[in-house]
Amino acid sequence: MKNTTSTSLFISILLLLLFSSSAQKNQDSEIFAASRTLRQEEEHAREVHCSRERSSAAWKIIEQYLMPFVEKERYEISSKCRLHPDNDLFRDQERHKIHLDINEWQCGYCKKGFRAEKFLDQHFDNRHYNLLNSGSKCLADLCGALHCDAVMNTQSSKKKCNPAATARNHHLCEGLANSCFPTNQGPSARRLNELFLHQFCHSHTCSGKQKPFSRGGQKQVHVFYLAISILTLMLLPIFYVILYLHQREMRTGTQELRRIQKVGQKKKPS
Repeated sequence: MKNTTSTSLFISILLLLLFSSSAQKNQDSEIFAASRTLRQEEEHAREVHCSRERSSAAWKIIEQYLMPFVEKERYEISSKCRLHPDNDLFRDQERHKIHLDINEWQCGYCKKGFRAEKFLDQHFDNRHYNLLNSGSKCLADLCGALHCDAVMNTQSSKKKCNPAATARNHHLCEGLANSCFPTNQGPSARRLNELFLHQFCHSHTCSGKQKPFSRGGQKQVHVFYLAISILTLMLLPIFYVILYLHQREMRTGTQELRRIQKVGQKKKPS
């Protein structure tokens, strides 16, 4: 009887030890899997070799100096064109940026708030890298053709012109004009092709005679001028009220003076 009890106790202890060991292994496996997933996410974020800042600058140039003319012509850019929104790696993420106030940004995916746009960009890279436009190319690769440095003020005016780099940018620029606006696609495409060459390509020379964006672009109202306009509209009614009161006071004073003069004339002896 004692042997049976001892055997049962031994088996129970052995099963308990095996169960504890198995649970510990499962827990270790879960921790390892979680850390591996996090590490893979970080590695994937590092694998995106595309400048978000320069891509954003390129898109702003397209919006300001090209799209107003495209919309005016009612021309539909082909998805094969590198300038099409679907070909921008960061386009979907950029659309999910919500600018609430000067120092207040919000993620459109998870509604998390940030104090600056750069922190929101880091959040996209770390948490929403899987929402990049799959199959898209890096818009920053077109910065040479689109004059991103001129807009970002990263190019020194004292820097010597590189003829080889200028020729490459000019060739890339002409390729964009011909692929996005083929001259055999009708009058609108021909006009936009010519405009693109004047707007972006012809300034890729070392002579410096022609500046980029020669055809102009979408007019943007500066915040300062907007504030001045609003302040003027607010103060204008006050100015007219003051002017009205002043004129009324002047008329009242004139009438009083005339009345005094008439009274004085009546008192004079005949």
